[in-house]
Amino acid sequence: MQNIKNIIFDYGNVIFLIDFLKTQNSFTELGIQNVETFFAHTGHNPIFDQFEQGDIAAPEFRDGIRKITGQPELSDEQIDKAWTSLLIGVPPINHELLLKAKSQYRIFLLSNINEIHLDFIEKYLKREFNIDSNDQFFEKVYYSHLVGIRKPRPEIFELVIKENNLKVEETLFIDDSPQHLKTAQALGLQTHLITNEESLEKFLYSSGLLKK
Repeated sequence: MQNIKNIIFDYGNVIFLIDFLKTQNSFTELGIQNVETFFAHTGHNPIFDQFEQGDIAAPEFRDGIRKITGQPELSDEQIDKAWTSLLIGVPPINHELLLKAKSQYRIFLLSNINEIHLDFIEKYLKREFNIDSNDQFFEKVYYSHLVGIRKPRPEIFELVIKENNLKVEETLFIDDSPQHLKTAQALGLQTHLITNEESLEKFLYSSGLLKK
């Protein structure tokens, strides 16, 4: 990591822990067949991309789930419970790390997310940390469903770069999805892949980006 002045953070499994298996199990319980191809980290039904890009709203998403499962009687609450079951929470140290990083770098949040998950997360942040949103941790927050573009499309990276006058060679992008990093690298950003074996805390200190 050389000459880093800006850091763009992904959210899921970088800052906020998620478990795709939990939602796979929940969807199976709702009657969805072949859940590994329906919803997974590496690929999923087009309805999820549409929801993350804001192409459809929550009512349309829920109706789509009812149609796919062949269960028109499923309630909004049942669908939301299954869909949000992957959201585990934020290790408190991560908020401390973000505030420390913000004091040394320009930092941004760039997340593929959707209306239902964001609502759940903001209620969680209020309940567990007494904060209203992620805005206090970042110079600016970019949520895919609000800007109408999702990673790995280059346009969403270009939006962050241009709006904030970032030099790509001075900017680090941290994500847990190789396909997102590939686009960022092609645009000239420095990148780092977070894995299950490496916490955000471990990476930021071992890389020298933060010092204890």
